[in-house]
Amino acid sequence: MKSIITRSRAAAHRAMARAALSADTSLTTRVNRYNHHMTKARSLEAVAGNQAGGAA
Repeated sequence: MKSIITRSRAAAHRAMARAALSADTSLTTRVNRYNHHMTKARSLEAVAGNQAGGAA
C-alpha cells in the first residue's frame, strides 16, 4: 500500500516538473524547479522500488 502512495507522489512530482517548464518565469527558475521535482520523483521511485522488492 505504501509503495502505491509513493508512486503516486512520484507521478505528481513528474507532473510538477513538466509544469515548471512552461511557467512564466525565467529560464533559470524553470530549470531549477524542473530539476528539483525530477530529483524528488526519482528518489520516490527508488523508495517505491525498494518497498516492492522487499515485499516479494
